[in-house]
Amino acid sequence: MSMRANRVAEQMKKELGEIIVRKLKDPNIGFVTVTDVEVTGDLQQATIYITVLGGEAKSGQTLKALEKAKGFIRSEIGQRIRLRITPELLFKFDESAAYGSRIDNLLRQINNSSEE
Repeated sequence: MSMRANRVAEQMKKELGEIIVRKLKDPNIGFVTVTDVEVTGDLQQATIYITVLGGEAKSGQTLKALEKAKGFIRSEIGQRIRLRITPELLFKFDESAAYGSRIDNLLRQINNSSEE
């Protein structure tokens, strides 16, 4: 990513967190954390990585609600960040937290078995 794309991604991450918490009133949206934003070099598309507190069902509901509110979120981003073209938004789950937790559990199991 270029330096400009990185700056836009960081600004979008900050603004998205605020928009989701303060502006969206959908009860289907759970406790969402924006973990990362990746913007293409031409600033046409932005992939937003999120984590949701709750189970698998709550995560699915939240993703559907965010997809439904995508137009509103994009217009808010366009007003807050002055860009000629506001990037198209794509929401994805950030699997790194679950992956890290799984690795941590495996290491604990190995450590416990070696102590015995």
